[in-house]
Amino acid sequence: MLKHRGFPGRLTGTDFQFTIRRPNPKGVTPIVRRERFADRRAPDRRADAAFFAALWEHFGDAPFERGNLDAGRLSWLFEREVKPATDPFDPADYEALLVIDVNVAQASFPEAFTG
Repeated sequence: MLKHRGFPGRLTGTDFQFTIRRPNPKGVTPIVRRERFADRRAPDRRADAAFFAALWEHFGDAPFERGNLDAGRLSWLFEREVKPATDPFDPADYEALLVIDVNVAQASFPEAFTG
């Protein structure tokens, strides 16, 4: 499992996790699309925005390996702002490649692109 050095481990001052420390001994947690409903709590929306900003700052529009990125946090962005970079795609593989869909991401998280 690739560890993304320099990537924040969590949202500062919260328990919102962005990375995992070690592989899951029971097997890789798959990435699945989670629906973001309009009535989500403000802290959850802040965590999504901060996680996306970290992805954008760390990887830009280049494909990146899932590695130690948290599957739960990725799932809130999966198949919208973050898409599979390869076909076929295995959502339960630490080496799976992902890529940011810049057009969708700019509409969802414009603050990540302004500075």
